[in-house]
Amino acid sequence: MNSLISFILVLGVLVFVHEFGHFLCAKLFRVRVLKFSLGFGNRVVGRKWGDTEYLISAFPLGGYVKMFGEQQGEEDIAPEERPRSFSHKPVWQRFGIVAGGPVFNLLFAVLLFFAMFLFAGLPEPLDTTRIGQVGPGSPAEQAGIMPGDTVLAINGRETASWLDVSEIIKNSGGSEVELLLERAGEQITIRARPAMEKVTNLFGEEVGERYMLGITRSEGVVYKKTTFGVALQSAFIQTWNLIYLTIMGIVKIFERVIPASELGGPIRIAELAGQQMEAGWMNLLYFTGLLSVNLGILNLLPIPVLDGGHLVFLTIEGIRRKPLSDRTMEMGQKIGIFLLGSLMLFVFYNDILRIVQRWMGS
Repeated sequence: MNSLISFILVLGVLVFVHEFGHFLCAKLFRVRVLKFSLGFGNRVVGRKWGDTEYLISAFPLGGYVKMFGEQQGEEDIAPEERPRSFSHKPVWQRFGIVAGGPVFNLLFAVLLFFAMFLFAGLPEPLDTTRIGQVGPGSPAEQAGIMPGDTVLAINGRETASWLDVSEIIKNSGGSEVELLLERAGEQITIRARPAMEKVTNLFGEEVGERYMLGITRSEGVVYKKTTFGVALQSAFIQTWNLIYLTIMGIVKIFERVIPASELGGPIRIAELAGQQMEAGWMNLLYFTGLLSVNLGILNLLPIPVLDGGHLVFLTIEGIRRKPLSDRTMEMGQKIGIFLLGSLMLFVFYNDILRIVQRWMGS
């Protein structure tokens, strides 16, 4: 239930932000907006204000903004109505309207991070020598080291930071090391022999090897108060870093560095949203910002049906100074629907397979 509530909350906000970007840009360029819907399919509830009908529809995974003149050809619209028709606007204005959705998702991430940093402070990793995890079958586990132990010294050398722990083990040359640990208020000594292991980056690529015990630092952060300017700058930096990681993640999937089985769909998002809500509102807000960046970037992919595909068509139209033929556009739309439908089926399959594997493993 917690996952469902979190999912509806997060997805509803992100879909609203995305569609509001299209809506606001359409209004800016004086295009008549006929419908603003959260969700697809049959109308659940709605009301009309001015030219626009605002709806909540039955199928919640998305939304749409329907604009006047979006589907009609030039000959189908009366001359007096053309100033408010989407299809009769200059290419650069239509480009702006289509790009408005993903751009608003990226800006929303900046806004979220800015609010977090300004009111809660900038998060900084808590430098500690407390062990968070011990790898299964690792030299540390075999020696009896446990999560929650605090490393006080190695080979008689005091460890004031996790960097000290990492450097001493790395430079051990594979020789046995003596660790002075604090466990449940008592000091104990354990001897362990580091093993040469592969070092991987964030995407799982091997970047080298070094001696390790198989322990990781306990995760923890402290929030330091900051100024308006620093919070805003940090929000842009954080959003840019997530944009880079999202793009690189897509690249690594095509390079087969990240297995396609790692892709998740709505069920996985719901699970993660529920976990983040249980961990606290700050975690849920960060997760929402991350998803907003993902949604913005994924919608910019050059796939027909997605905003990125429409932007490609508009770019070609701007270069050619005339739109693509109806047949070409229709073919592109069919290809886009096929690709998007296939992707949705695949991520649903991954989600269900993960659930089944958990059930079988429990």
